[in-house]
Amino acid sequence: MEGCRAYSQKDMRLVLVACCAGIFLTPLMSTMMTLALVHIGDDFGVGSHSLAFVNTTFLLSSVVAMVPVARLSDICGRKKIMVAGLLVTTVGAIAAAFSPTFEMLLAMRFVMGVGAAAVSVSSMAMLTEVFPLEKRGWAIGVQTTFVYLGMALGPTLGGFISDGVGWRGLFFFLVPFSAVSVTLLSKFKYDIVADKGGRMDSTGSAVYAATVILTIFGAINLPSWWAFVLLLAGLALFAAFISMMRSRDSPVLDLSMFRHKVFSRSCLAAFMNYASSYSVSFFLALYLQHIGALTASQAGMIMLIQSSFQVALTAWSGGRSDRMRDKRILPTSGMVLTCIAIVMIIFLGTDVNYIYVAVILALLGIGYGMFSAPNSSTVMSSVPSKNRGEAAGMLSVVRQVGMLTSMSIAMLSISVIMGSADNLNPSTFDDFIDVIRVAFVVCLGMCITGTIVSWVRGSDVPADKSI
Repeated sequence: MEGCRAYSQKDMRLVLVACCAGIFLTPLMSTMMTLALVHIGDDFGVGSHSLAFVNTTFLLSSVVAMVPVARLSDICGRKKIMVAGLLVTTVGAIAAAFSPTFEMLLAMRFVMGVGAAAVSVSSMAMLTEVFPLEKRGWAIGVQTTFVYLGMALGPTLGGFISDGVGWRGLFFFLVPFSAVSVTLLSKFKYDIVADKGGRMDSTGSAVYAATVILTIFGAINLPSWWAFVLLLAGLALFAAFISMMRSRDSPVLDLSMFRHKVFSRSCLAAFMNYASSYSVSFFLALYLQHIGALTASQAGMIMLIQSSFQVALTAWSGGRSDRMRDKRILPTSGMVLTCIAIVMIIFLGTDVNYIYVAVILALLGIGYGMFSAPNSSTVMSSVPSKNRGEAAGMLSVVRQVGMLTSMSIAMLSISVIMGSADNLNPSTFDDFIDVIRVAFVVCLGMCITGTIVSWVRGSDVPADKSI
């Protein structure tokens, strides 16, 4: 099996740089659009409700595609799927730049989400195969640093490019990174086929896609009655999907991975981490601009505190985790810091203390920086090589679904207490503080659960030892 090969230092460098260039695209494709939405709305004559689908469509398609393309990467090869993902992303981006209608733009955002999913799951799996256990956390940490760097730089770059050459220019900015990644991958002479001769489960993939679409659309549109219907239908289909996976010879998702206690609990910890804290930036952006009376750029500078700590610490924590016998310490410590930050958010008031807010963001940044790479390395090392594509897909899915869960809690809290964030003004500031407190009491419960799960995940022998 290719995954058992001892790769040279040159091979490792090629793959690492290629994966970093490729994964840098994923957050850019999402965050760069944020400050361009007003221009897109003006060009196509659509309102804020429709504009929300520009990023939602991208996120939804990436979650829908992650499990099927992860299985394809096991069957066809990690490098092939990553190159295919980069090419799909590039074609989608160029077509999006020339979109004559808003509907075509959304369709191309869907295509780009599929490409991004392929890049995300195959790059993580490649790094896990190419780098030995003692260097794996560091490599995953470096790649994750580029994810956070893309998240931090995306809005700023998007604003400058959109103002300078128009929103269509954003899509051309992505092409050079894709070209660099494809060029470097072409110089890597191996491909990693973990399940050569395996079969693709098309029916299971379709049921999975339908489950995700129904569940997500239901969750993000609560508390409407029809959203409850969609959510219940999605949950029922999820139960059917699990039953189907248990009875198939070559399932799109191998549920036997979840028998590995470390794998299942590390995935659950990742879900709880993102579900409990992803909406912080959404709430603080509104809090600083409306109650704090800051401009968008001033609020953005304060929000960079979190990203700066994430970028600075992620690669370090991944490398440090490689040298630690107990892999639970760093990610669990990161969850503890996140819990403290959430408690502080609950006590925010209408009298804005910017130092207090800065401390919250610093704690969150340090928490993410300590949690992400060590936890991801543990997930990928806890399953056999033949399952690593699927493991990378599942890790990406729980992360994305965690983000959507966090935003669903935020939007449901706003709907129940305020009706809409569009009426945020001095007369509703107290209601908005109540929204924050209700949302983050729920989030605190999830974060505490995630902290406990992270610590009791166990210390199974890494899968590498048994291959």
